[in-house]
Amino acid sequence: MAAELALTLAGEPMQVLGDRALYWPARQRLLIADLHLGKGDVFRRAGIALPRGGTLHDLQRLTELIARTQARSLWILGDVLHGPAPHAAWRAQLAQWRTHHALLEIAALAGNHDRVLAQAGLDMQLLPDQVEDGPFLLRHEPATHPALHVLCGHVHPQFKPPGTTRRWPAFWRRAGLTVLPAFSQFTAGVVPTLQPGEQLIACVEGAAIALPPA
Repeated sequence: MAAELALTLAGEPMQVLGDRALYWPARQRLLIADLHLGKGDVFRRAGIALPRGGTLHDLQRLTELIARTQARSLWILGDVLHGPAPHAAWRAQLAQWRTHHALLEIAALAGNHDRVLAQAGLDMQLLPDQVEDGPFLLRHEPATHPALHVLCGHVHPQFKPPGTTRRWPAFWRRAGLTVLPAFSQFTAGVVPTLQPGEQLIACVEGAAIALPPA
């Protein structure tokens, strides 16, 4: 099983990475969605047990992807945060990680969980709600566009093998639209009912597996 899968979106060569990211070679840009920094802290304060270290693990995964692709930029398609940011425990981890990637351009679209992103003081560029770039429209929530191929997140698509209870994060390919899986390790999601021609690319233990189209 390969850690990456080459495909063409809107005439543009792209790489689907099995660790829940999309790489755009022409821009040397890594694209992820739904990082949800601080989600574990929010859940633990609510009395819901989640393992600690989720943010550090996600940042380590990003480090490996940046090293593998030699990406010069990282764009986050919304939901950078998941809860308050001013005194969150993950900030020190993120700051230390950022010092090791000082030359990396980081930019983010605001998602529905990012109400305080503009005031969070993170070392990243804030983008408009949607950005047109080449043949793509980048935004957080899925929506169609008459001329551009939409890259987005928000719904956390997953693949559930028939006859099992296990779920795997997945890219959801639709006509004119590609929905990225949640990058955060601790996220629920939806198993989409595929329409004819739609396809999932499952992210299984770091491998990108293209499933048969509906």
